[in-house]
Parts: sequence; structure tokens; C-alpha cells
Amino acid sequence: MPQWYDISMVAHPLSHPFFCLSLSLYASLSSLSAMPPAAGAVALHSSLCSTPSEKPYSPLRSNHLLVAPKPKSLLQNHPLYPPTHAKLSLEFKEKILCLEVMGIDAGKAISQNPDLRTATMESIQSIITFLFSNGILEKDLPRIFGMCPKILTADIKTDLSPVFDFILNELKVPEHSFRRVVNKCPRLLASSVKDQLRPALVYLRRLGFKDLGALAYQDSVLLVSNVEHTLIPKLRFLETLGLSKDEIRSMVLRCPALLTFSIENNFQPKYEYLAGEMGRKLEELKEFPQYFAFSLENRIKPRHMEVVQSGITLPLSVMLKSNDEEFRELVKQGGG
Repeated sequence: MPQWYDISMVAHPLSHPFFCLSLSLYASLSSLSAMPPAAGAVALHSSLCSTPSEKPYSPLRSNHLLVAPKPKSLLQNHPLYPPTHAKLSLEFKEKILCLEVMGIDAGKAISQNPDLRTATMESIQSIITFLFSNGILEKDLPRIFGMCPKILTADIKTDLSPVFDFILNELKVPEHSFRRVVNKCPRLLASSVKDQLRPALVYLRRLGFKDLGALAYQDSVLLVSNVEHTLIPKLRFLETLGLSKDEIRSMVLRCPALLTFSIENNFQPKYEYLAGEMGRKLEELKEFPQYFAFSLENRIKPRHMEVVQSGITLPLSVMLKSNDEEFRELVKQGGG
């Protein structure tokens, strides 16, 4: 069997409120132009967000695209965009306002994805249409786009469609559960199937992850983790502690979150404290790999110090897994 850490193991919905945004936007701007800036901004957001739809888009709803006129004066006079921003194009201003109305931090999104500066409203609308057709709801958009603004400028045919095909055909997720998977890990939609998702899935399955449902619904973040630069280095570090490949494999399968922890900020300081200050043996770590999931400063150190001061002995798992009340009772009883 090859070494388990070897990289060679890897082989236009019209009826939806958003698409009527231009009409609502300019109507609202017209009526709000005389309001004080703060009141106008609040009223605008309320008028555009008062009737959100939670139903997925159906291609049967409409067959044509509603295009609204763009009165320049209304947008230019809106309190959210004072004269100091006059150099911004009207389309760019509209784009910013639409993102904000959807609940997305436009400044952060553009900073993380500069391509948004040149993306058209039509292209953004087409992406949202596509997501709705795959079961995503309007209320999901702030989280999805907030975490991955790159999705807003993705290519539907070459970027997004392959991901949904991957979720359906390789993770075996039924279409009615697409939303659950995407909401769990929006980064899936910003990942290449060929270069990222499929290699990660192949590697994880060879490592011993057989439950596709668990990978899809619980541990999907592992699929967007780079095999060579993220997963393998963590496994190699655990090996340097004196753990065998089989022992590490068993630990990872019992606690998949191990593959998401930082070597520098988690593994190393926590192991040093375990072996040094606590004087614990490696055997306890094999039996309780979840140790790395607890906060060193807020959980591990305080409880270890209290155990030492009380002169009692507790198994690592009991010391950390018990809630505060249970822990106090254990200390009071001298460890039970």
C-alpha cells in the first residue's frame, strides 16, 4: 500500500424581488430624495426588503427579462451617494447599492474580488438566477456571497455547473439537498472541480473517509482544503509526534476536524502543553484526539491547573468534555 500521505494517491427569474430591484430602486429614490440622509437610507432599505421571497426560482415562472430605465438624476441625488462620489459611474453605484440591499458588504466584497468592479448587473443577476434554480433561497445570499464574493463573477458554465454536477454525481447529494450543502460550505462554489474538489475527495476516500453523506453535510470544508499544501503537512506533523500512520488515520477518522487545525496555532502549542506542563502520555492523545478541538487558554490550561491544585487525577477526556457543573462536582468529589 502506498504511503497514505503521498500526493500520488490523488487522481432570469423576473418574478423574484431582486430582479425588480431597478424599478424599486428608482421609485424609492424618487420618493426619498427630499428626506434627510439617514432617514432616506433606512426607508430605502425597508422598501426594498419588505417582501423577501423564500421560494426557489422556477424557470417556469417567466420567459422574459424586465429591464428598468435608469434615470441618472435620481441615483445621483440619493443620500447614500453624495457629490463626493460623483466620479463613480452610475452603474457602479447601482451595483454597490444592490449588493448592500441584498445584505452584502459591498466594500468588503469588491476588496476580496476586484473583478466585481467591471462585472455587469446582468451577469450578477444571471448567477443569482442560476443559484435559485438549484434550490438556493434569497435569504441564503448574504452568507454565500459574503463568504465568497468570487461567486458573483463566476462563469456559470465552466465554474458553477461543474460544482453542482460534482455534488450530485460524486457526493451523491440529491437535488433537493443542494441548498444544505452549499450553505454548509459556500466555498464549494468557488472551487475548481478538476483542480480542487475531485483530488480532495479521492485523497480523503483513500485515507478512509467512506461516508459521502458526512463529507457533504458535515465535513465539506475538507473538500476545499488543498491536499498537498494543507492536508498532507498536518498528517506529517502528527507523525513527528511519534504516532504511526494507522494511528493518525484512526484519529482523523474519529475527529475529522483535526485536518482543519493549524499546525503553528493549534497542534504545536497544545501538544507542547500536553507533554510538558501536563505530563500526559501520547496514548491519551490517541484515545482522545478531540483534545486539539478545545481552547488552550480558556479550557485546557484552567482545568488542568484546577485539577493539579485539587490533587486529583482525571482522564483527559473527562477533564475537558464535562461541562462546568460536572467538572466542579468531579473536583469536589476528588475525581470520583
